[in-house]
Amino acid sequence: MSKNCVDRRLFGPQHRRPREFAARLDSRPACTPLARLMLRAYLAGMPQGERYSDVGELLLGELFANAVQHSDAPPDRMIEVRFALITDRLRIEVHDAGTGRPTARLSATDDEHGRGLFLVNELADRWGCRPRAGGVGKFVWALVAPGPEYTGPAFGRAPGVIAV
Repeated sequence: MSKNCVDRRLFGPQHRRPREFAARLDSRPACTPLARLMLRAYLAGMPQGERYSDVGELLLGELFANAVQHSDAPPDRMIEVRFALITDRLRIEVHDAGTGRPTARLSATDDEHGRGLFLVNELADRWGCRPRAGGVGKFVWALVAPGPEYTGPAFGRAPGVIAV
């Protein structure tokens, strides 16, 4: 396992505005923020990418955390994240080597766990799960629509902006 969560072999020559992005991260909870940071950096390089960032980061965090927590793959297997802007939607994919298939469930409002896929189901335009090419594992994908009107980053990333 790498010390920084990232499989550095995936990074080749830098491109100004990549149409697609993919990286492999260690399968551990500490890598979830790094996955979100990678998405934020990817979107920062795209025209109007910030319109996808709040919902995209939330959904990516939930999907990555689910892959870490619920995958029955060996702990040394990495999780791959992929992002692409396709027409007017952000496509997020989280690949793992596990065999289980996620299902959204209704959870009580005071339940601390089990709301990840409920959020994905509510906030994504569409989402689903498919087997990976080659038959090992699966990937969960979500399509994110742009926010209605971008007013600035939320969650304290810009002074004076409050997201409700």
